[in-house]
Amino acid sequence: MIKGIHHVSMRADSDDAYERAKQFYLDILGLTVKREWPEGIMLDTGAGLIEIFRSGGGARICGAVRHFALASDDVDTLADRIAAAGFEVFIAPKDITIASDPPCPARIAFCRGPLGEEIELFCER
Repeated sequence: MIKGIHHVSMRADSDDAYERAKQFYLDILGLTVKREWPEGIMLDTGAGLIEIFRSGGGARICGAVRHFALASDDVDTLADRIAAAGFEVFIAPKDITIASDPPCPARIAFCRGPLGEEIELFCER
C-alpha cells in the first residue's frame, strides 16, 4: 500500500556537480541532511527526501518526469534567493488557479537546479 513519496533520486555527473548540488539544496534551499554515505546523500524536504548520487556516469537521460515540486510558504523569497545565487528562475513567481474540482489556487515559480533538474516552488493557498 502506497503511503507517499519516499524520495526523488538524481545523479551528478562529476564530484564538482555533486558538491554544487549539495550547496544548492543545503545552503540556498535550506534542506537538512537525513543521511550521507561516500557515494551519496539524502536531504530532508520535510515531506520526503531528495537523494543525490556522486557519480552519474556522464550522459543525462530525460524520462517522463517533467519536474518535481517543493512546497514552500514563501515562493517569492526563495525564487529571489535562487536567482541571487546564479541559478535560472525560468518562470517568475506568479499566482495561478488549477482548474480542478475544487479549484486549487497557488503561488508558483520554476527554477533549474545545479544538475539540470526542473524544480517547481509551490505554495497552495
